[in-house]
Amino acid sequence: MDWFPLINSLRVAAISTVLIFLLGIWAANGITRLPAWLKGAVDTVLTLPLVLPPTVVGFFLLKTISPKAALGAFLLDAFNWKLTMTWYSAIFATTIVAFPLMYRTARGSFEQLSPEWEACAATMGLSRRFIFWRIKLPNCKAGLLAGTVLSFARALGEYGATSMVTGYIPGKTATVATTVYQLWREGNDGLAYTWVLIDLAISMVVLVAMNMFEKRGGEARARSAD
Repeated sequence: MDWFPLINSLRVAAISTVLIFLLGIWAANGITRLPAWLKGAVDTVLTLPLVLPPTVVGFFLLKTISPKAALGAFLLDAFNWKLTMTWYSAIFATTIVAFPLMYRTARGSFEQLSPEWEACAATMGLSRRFIFWRIKLPNCKAGLLAGTVLSFARALGEYGATSMVTGYIPGKTATVATTVYQLWREGNDGLAYTWVLIDLAISMVVLVAMNMFEKRGGEARARSAD
C-alpha cells in the first residue's frame, strides 16, 4: 500500500497549521484595536473563506498563482517557482480555507478574557508586547489549542480548493481526500474504504483532542471568574 497520500496530507496540514496559528492570533489580536466601523468590514473579509465553497477559493487561487496569472507568471519567470500542480500548492489552499477557524476561535478567546487584566497591566507600564505574550496567550491557551487542532483537521480533510491547485499526481501531489475520490472513480471501493477508515480514525482523535482543550478552557474561565 502506498502511504504517500497520508504522508503528504499530514505534511501539508502541519505546515498550514503553523501558518494559520501565527496569522490567526495576529489577526485576532490586531482586530481588537480597530475602530468599530472598520472592525466589522475586516472581520467579514477574514471570515469569508469559511462560507465560500472551496472550489471558489480554488478558482481565485488559480487566477492568482497559476502560470497564466500575473503573479504566477512573474514568479515562474523570475525564480522558476511553480505554484500550482506541486505538493506545496496545497498549502496555499488549506491555509486560506482553514484560517477562519483559527481566527474566530482566537478572537473569541481574547474577547472572553477580562479586559480589566489588560487595563491593569497597562497602568503598571507594561508594554503591549509583554501583555500579549505574558498575559493574553497564557490565559487563552486552551482556546488557542482547540482552534489549532480544529484548523489542522480542516486542512487535513480539504479537497475542493486543493484538487484545483494541485490536481492528482500519484507520488507527487496526492492527498487522502484526492486519493479517495480517484479510487472511487476507478471503482476501487476496497482501497477507498481503507483510506476512508484511516481518515475517520485521525478525525476522531483530532475531535477528542479538541473537546479536551475546550473543556480545559471552560474550567480555566470558570476559575478566573471566581
